Amino acid sequence: MNQPSRTLTFTDMFRPPINRAMSSLDRAFFRKDVYLAAACVLDSKLIATYRNELHGDILKLERLPPIRPIPPGITADKNTKCLLLKPDIQLEDRSSWSPKLHKLVESQQVLLTPFHLQLDYNYWTYHDIISAILPEQDQREIPVGFSVVGHVAHLNLRDRYLPYKTLIASVLIDKNPTIRTVINKIDDVGEENEFRTFRYEVLAGPDDMNVEVKEQDCLFNFDYSKVYWNTRLGTEHPRLVSKFKPGEAVCDVMAGVGPFALPAAKKKVWVWANDLNPESHRSLVANANRNKVAAFVRPFCEDGHSFIRSSSSRLLNSKRQITLRPKVSRTARTNENQKPFQQVPGETLKEPNVFSHYILNLPASALTFLPSFIGLYSGHDHLFHPSTGTKLPMIHVYCFSTKSDDNKIEEAKIREEIGQQLGYEFRGIEGAEMEIWDVRDVAPQKRMFCASFRLPSEVAFRDRMPRTVDS
Repeated sequence: MNQPSRTLTFTDMFRPPINRAMSSLDRAFFRKDVYLAAACVLDSKLIATYRNELHGDILKLERLPPIRPIPPGITADKNTKCLLLKPDIQLEDRSSWSPKLHKLVESQQVLLTPFHLQLDYNYWTYHDIISAILPEQDQREIPVGFSVVGHVAHLNLRDRYLPYKTLIASVLIDKNPTIRTVINKIDDVGEENEFRTFRYEVLAGPDDMNVEVKEQDCLFNFDYSKVYWNTRLGTEHPRLVSKFKPGEAVCDVMAGVGPFALPAAKKKVWVWANDLNPESHRSLVANANRNKVAAFVRPFCEDGHSFIRSSSSRLLNSKRQITLRPKVSRTARTNENQKPFQQVPGETLKEPNVFSHYILNLPASALTFLPSFIGLYSGHDHLFHPSTGTKLPMIHVYCFSTKSDDNKIEEAKIREEIGQQLGYEFRGIEGAEMEIWDVRDVAPQKRMFCASFRLPSEVAFRDRMPRTVDS
């Protein structure tokens, strides 16, 4: 076999072969022969030593170990290994050798030999393979961004990549061992229904959307085709949960399958978790039981507007409490040599009668739910500061807005919209204390925000609108 020209650049030598006419994935096509020099270390015990000494001469590439078995034709001990050298080190050209390599060869501690390196499909990454397949005009924005939900990879391919969707999906599965199914979204989330689900097509693997996701030490099982889940909120969920204190009550108005509710419940936070989607409600119930937090989670399947009011009314009259027994090892229960086992008194926790936090995570329309807070505690001002030490609840409402470098324009717009929905102008300290958190970029000119503010007393105690909260 003829060796390739030495005019190839280092990068070219290790790129996969190109086939821009490939219509179905041919893994066998991706093979390449690379001819290098190798330094055979005659004393196998010194392989680590010489690897360090020849650090500047050794081939350094990700996923390509430089220590290899000696090539055929070399007479040596079966444990002898060789070190792959950089392409610019040539056997016949001693001027390409480093002084250290010269010294080791002349002292016969290493033997330089040709090495035929064979690369195949398994070596190259997803990006490498796709770059070798897609037309050159589509190389600027190779599809690399996707969400992983359990074993499902969720793509949102641009139109120009749709002709290659099967190729892209096949390579994606090959290069990501945990992925079994690849789907492509074919409409916007919530375009056809209020449950924020979407239509999709399966590009590779089985049409199995029953997934398991682990987040914040909780396991979530759900049918991804029937409920809403956003992996990109994986840092936002713990950020907000960290604000909740054990023993507080939290009202999660659009709870989904419980990414806020269940981790909060693990902290011994009382959570009233609601979602309009019956499938989300079923998954929430099952996940609360599976994660052993059902005692702290009350699940509901109601309209969010009315739930804000009805949950507050019901909690006012709640007398719920639970007793947590300390865990006792099985050994302590059964050891005959010990005194008879006695149950240790547990900790009794009583549910508060007012919520400390409300979560409204429906960014497309959550701001329109804020009027439900007007008059929420009308007639109950005696329950709150200054009559007691209890503060009015914090509201955490998610929304979309435009994007700018410092978000100042967006913050002003969001603050104004919240004021309009509540019929209240946030001024002075109240306005300054409203936190508007930049959650993530959604599109080139669109961002998701979370506005956190304390419900103003003027809003909470105002005379109610027609929907009332009974004491």
